[in-house]
Parts: sequence; C-alpha cells; structure tokens
Amino acid sequence: MKRQTAAVAFVLAASCSPQRQPSNDIVFVSNETGGVMLIDGATGKVEGQLATGRRPRGMEFSPDRRTLYVAASNANRIEAWNVHTHKLVATYASGTDPERFAISPDGGTAYIANEDHSAVSFLDLKSGRITREVAVGPEPEGVGVSPDGKLVIATSEVANLAHFIETATGRLLDSVPVGGRPRFVLFLNGGRVAWISSEQRGTITVFDTSTRKVVRTIDLTKSFDISEPVQAVEMRALKDGSRVYVAMGRANRVAELDPVSGKVLRWWPTALRTWGIGLSPDETRLYAVSGLGEVLTIIDLRKGEVARTVRIGGRPWGVVAARR
Repeated sequence: MKRQTAAVAFVLAASCSPQRQPSNDIVFVSNETGGVMLIDGATGKVEGQLATGRRPRGMEFSPDRRTLYVAASNANRIEAWNVHTHKLVATYASGTDPERFAISPDGGTAYIANEDHSAVSFLDLKSGRITREVAVGPEPEGVGVSPDGKLVIATSEVANLAHFIETATGRLLDSVPVGGRPRFVLFLNGGRVAWISSEQRGTITVFDTSTRKVVRTIDLTKSFDISEPVQAVEMRALKDGSRVYVAMGRANRVAELDPVSGKVLRWWPTALRTWGIGLSPDETRLYAVSGLGEVLTIIDLRKGEVARTVRIGGRPWGVVAARR
C-alpha cells in the first residue's frame, strides 16, 4: 500500500495549546509502573490518576459504562472504579496475575485470564466469589465474551490456541490452533464471527463461532513493506462493525481494516511498541498507547491524521475512553 507520512510532535501534556477546547470524553490509560492515568481526549492534558493496585493492565467498562474495571495484575485483583467520580467502589480477588478480562453482557460476571495459573476464572461480581476456574493452555492472555453471553474465547499465548468455553457450564468446548502468540479476541457480526490477533505472525484468524472453524486468515504482512516486524495485538471495532482497528506492536503503527475484504485502508505512525488502542465514545478519535515509547497517540479519524502525541512516561499498557 502507499506509504503515509505524518508530522508527529512529542509534547508534554501540560503544554496543551490554549486554542484547543477540552473534549466531552475522558481517556483512561493503565500504566504498569503506576496507576490509571486520566487524560482529556481532545487536548491530551493529564487530569489525574486512579491509585490502583500494582501493575494495572486490562480495563473494561460495565455495560452501562458507569463502572471501570481494572486488572491490578501484581495485586491479584480486579478493581471497580466509578467512571464519573473516580472513586474506588469495590475490589475482587481475581485469582493470580489477571491480565485481560471480559465483562458479561448482563454485567454480572467477569471472565478473567489468569496468566501464571493457566486458567480462566469466572468472577461473580455480585457476590465477589470465583465460581469456576477453567483450565486452558499456558499463559492465557486474550479473553472475550460473545454478545449473547453464551461463549467465552480465551487465547493461550504459549500454546498458540484459542479456547472456546461454554459460559453456562464452564465446559471447554474446543481448543483450536491459531497464529503465534495470540493476544486479543474481538467478536463481530453480532457474535457470529470472532477475530483473534497473532502478535508474532502479524495475522488475524477469523472464526465462525457456531462451528468453531477457521473461515479465513488476514495476513497484515502483505500490506506492509517495512523494516519493523508486522504484528497484531489489540483490536477495536466501530459499533456498526464497518471498520476494525489494530495495534501493531513492534511495527509502531495502528492500522484500519475493512472487515469484509480484510484489506488495510489506512495506517498511522505511533511510538515504540504499541499494545493498546481505544475509541472515543463518538468514534471520532482513536487512542493508542505505546509501552516502550511512553506515549499516548491521539488520531483524528475524520481527518485521517495524528492530532497529537503526549509523552506520559512509565509503561502505558491499555486505553479506554468514556463520556464525562
């Protein structure tokens, strides 16, 4: 594809241009060396921090988007924070080393990848108890739940497997090989299709969830002729499913894909080692965090350009955004 160029200026968050008006959304960035940072979505101004447990990584909202759940990996817990008041409202013992997790559509259960325990834990958010542990391959990382709440898919980054789990019973239905070091699960088409990214291979394995069969493989390496390794890590989709965005890890880019053709439509430069991405609530901005670059990149999707980059320090891992 045609190469793009973009002017990328690294700025301190405190030096925001006075002409820029604050947005109506707040960005939450989990920083493995600290807590969760609060950043204005338009200006990039750092507004505060949630004092989470050690090594926060995965984050998810409750279905009503009033609660932010955070995996404090080294504290072995999931924390619940009020999105608007920024107050801690609950903590849950999660099993050891939680990394990514998914919240059920009814908001009642968290499905947690316990990385050093080779298990997916079912956490009842009402009682605060672990109700099930499902053994999976070593170092599970990605985990997603279908829109109807009936299926969980978890990925083992060591065994290179996608594990299909029935939520009602905790039964492991199938384990299917995927590309090297699978990192993220994304359900599309109302849950009929699941995408699983492969960091090492730079591919996305697409499943028919009803049959648990691979229907195609999207190879990002065919769209990029670059010196950096082409990878696929976290993925996000527009609400209507018309576009999918992929964090490209060591490739230091974010790509926009057409999910029908699987083709890369656009890409933007980011900083070193881009792991996490998130969309603004109105889907006009894409946020990307680069763990070794210590940077948040704000991309204006309407203009198709990098709007600003903010050096935030530490080791940013994940990013989500909500309305104020």
